[in-house]
Amino acid sequence: MPTVPTLPGIESHVVQTARIRTHVLTSGPADGIPVVFIHGNFSAATYFEETMLAMPDQYRCIAPDLRGYGDTEDLLIDAARGARDWADDLKALSDVLGENPAHLVAWSLGAGAALQFLLDYPDLVRSVTLIDPVSPYGFGGTKDVDGAPCYADFAGSGGGTVNPEFVKRLHENDRSADDPNSPRNVINAFLFKPPFHAAREEEFLSASMLERLGEDRYPGDFTPSANWPNVAPGKFGPINALTPAYFNVSGIVDLENKPPILWVRGADDLIVADNSFFDFGALGKMGFVPGWPGDDVYPPQPMVGQTRAVLERYAANNGRYTAAVIPDCGHSPHIEQPEAFQAAFLDFLATA
Repeated sequence: MPTVPTLPGIESHVVQTARIRTHVLTSGPADGIPVVFIHGNFSAATYFEETMLAMPDQYRCIAPDLRGYGDTEDLLIDAARGARDWADDLKALSDVLGENPAHLVAWSLGAGAALQFLLDYPDLVRSVTLIDPVSPYGFGGTKDVDGAPCYADFAGSGGGTVNPEFVKRLHENDRSADDPNSPRNVINAFLFKPPFHAAREEEFLSASMLERLGEDRYPGDFTPSANWPNVAPGKFGPINALTPAYFNVSGIVDLENKPPILWVRGADDLIVADNSFFDFGALGKMGFVPGWPGDDVYPPQPMVGQTRAVLERYAANNGRYTAAVIPDCGHSPHIEQPEAFQAAFLDFLATA
């Protein structure tokens, strides 16, 4: 039984693969065209249930909990491999389910796993839909659209950059709305654009709080740095896995066979943005972190600009991408504006 109850029409499975015991949600016919939904940080497959149920009958929807999240087996994330632990886990799941090329739908951190999978296993990808994706150059520590590092040690990225009060409240299993740092309030302020509240708020909160915690889990370890803001990446956990010290999927531009890509983002996203509220460059410039060395040294990471630049190069090298910006929407278009998301997504699938 899954920890979080599922909606009618969604089935829960535990799949033993060669790498990890993976919890998977499914819907649709067993012989349908596979669509794999890959969730982001501080979430789980639960966040895709409504999207899966809205899919046309010809699709088989598959949504795994990634390593470190949900009800999947609790194994370490070797962050020095970037997103490869997740990509290899997805390949192991594909091996069990039949290695049928799939459409990938990846949200936020999950986009890192999806694009790494595309790099490593391109023959298993029919198309990629990116929902408010992490930059191809990772999260934090870079300063231009080509992903140049602010410092050689990538200070300002990795496990040491996570708000310790938020982590403390996760450890306490805090379900209150008494403080801006409570998990519930972080979801409602940043995953969604206020005043939006999800109908399944309690289930989403429960799913998010299944994230594995600890110095070598979430948020991960860190290394002291002489460079502002004085923390550099460690070696374990999901936040370190997306530091540009280890993560760079801009190589998709050089793939010989390029599946079509749909890039969907909320117009008012505060997490993945050119002035992200979770990026030290942006926070320093806004005066929230003292000692900021200025735009010349550590500007806000142009996350949207980096994604756009890589996708433009992808298209210039005989690829194809489509972009959709959904107004009045934060970090979760498939939940906040499901009709607009489904319209863009299904139009894309029809030609993918």
